[in-house]
Amino acid sequence: MPLNVGDNITFERRFTEKDVALFTQVSGDEGSHHVTPDEKGRLVVQGLLTATLPTKVGGDYNVMARNMNFEFLRPVFTSDTITCDVEIVKYEKQPNDRTAIMATFLCKNQNAKEVLKGDFSGVIL
Repeated sequence: MPLNVGDNITFERRFTEKDVALFTQVSGDEGSHHVTPDEKGRLVVQGLLTATLPTKVGGDYNVMARNMNFEFLRPVFTSDTITCDVEIVKYEKQPNDRTAIMATFLCKNQNAKEVLKGDFSGVIL
């Protein structure tokens, strides 16, 4: 289904220790805060793992990203549930049979605290 300017897409994800371990293995980001639990038994989720939330929209709509901007506002921990709200700000057919897309996003934890915001642009193939 095509998108329209002003459309909002919302989804959520809960991060687990297994997610962090797999991302640690793939990325090589082995900072102690990603492998050693804090006093509450939680690990800090890698920023780029958190940043996979808005990229889900790209996967769902076949977007080839050209630009992505992330502002990491506070840590995300294992067992946090993050809600990601994406708003489409540009969706235009191009002469080359592609569609240009731009969107903004805001991610909040289960306590309604902002953890990540930014934007992305690209083309739909």
